[in-house]
Amino acid sequence: MTLLTHDRYCDEIAHQVEQLRAVVTSGADLSATVPTCPDWTLEQLNLHMGGVLRWAGTLVRKRAEENVPDEEIPRGDGPETPGDAAALDAWLAEAGELAVGALREAGPDAKVWGWAGPQTAGFWARRMAHEITVHRADATLAAGLPYEVAPDIAADAIDEWLQIVGWVREQEGKEAPVGAGESIHLHATDTAPEPNAERSEMGVPPPEGWGRLIEGTEEGFGWRRGHEKADVALCGPLTSLLLAFYRRIPLDSPQLEVLGERKVLEFWLERASFG
Repeated sequence: MTLLTHDRYCDEIAHQVEQLRAVVTSGADLSATVPTCPDWTLEQLNLHMGGVLRWAGTLVRKRAEENVPDEEIPRGDGPETPGDAAALDAWLAEAGELAVGALREAGPDAKVWGWAGPQTAGFWARRMAHEITVHRADATLAAGLPYEVAPDIAADAIDEWLQIVGWVREQEGKEAPVGAGESIHLHATDTAPEPNAERSEMGVPPPEGWGRLIEGTEEGFGWRRGHEKADVALCGPLTSLLLAFYRRIPLDSPQLEVLGERKVLEFWLERASFG
């Protein structure tokens, strides 16, 4: 699958940091529980995200060959005044600048330790873009604010999630989240067709909108672009597909439609995770 450019990921991290900071300074209750991450308050969610950005930025800046200890991460624990929205806002801004600055300076091909996938700065640019994209959804849901994400980012976040689920399954020898011979179709109802040079050269019209087909195999599972009949289809706007696939909104959300064997999709959602 074609990735977005390194600059696009860096731009999106910077944009998402701004959007997350806007939640912090919106007057939202920082002590409120985050419904989609119930072990965290809104403040703790932001501390996690800022700490992860500082961690990734440190790894990239140091061109680390292994994980770095916590004491090497600058101000990784958070601002000096807990519960202070202005201090948290400034701390998040600094975290974003540190991460984006390190990633831009390194470029996508710099060798950097990573816990999965390619051992490059490019891995961290993509991972941080999608980490903050999803956690901003957590923050907006907790604060009761609207949420939207650019289509290219939402689509790539789903692709990356599929890859991560595959990496984790292989590393840990876990059961595949879809049975052999079973299939899941993701269909975005609000996007233009994806470009496909090979289909164009053959005179074949592109499929309607954005789609992914996940198929269970004896070895695990595979996935590809496309619109094909599957055991179950999840249909809706691309942002909603992203949030449902990350278990941020329920399948019964009004903007979504599940067609076919719902239990196949539910099985996937219960078992597809980082660890």
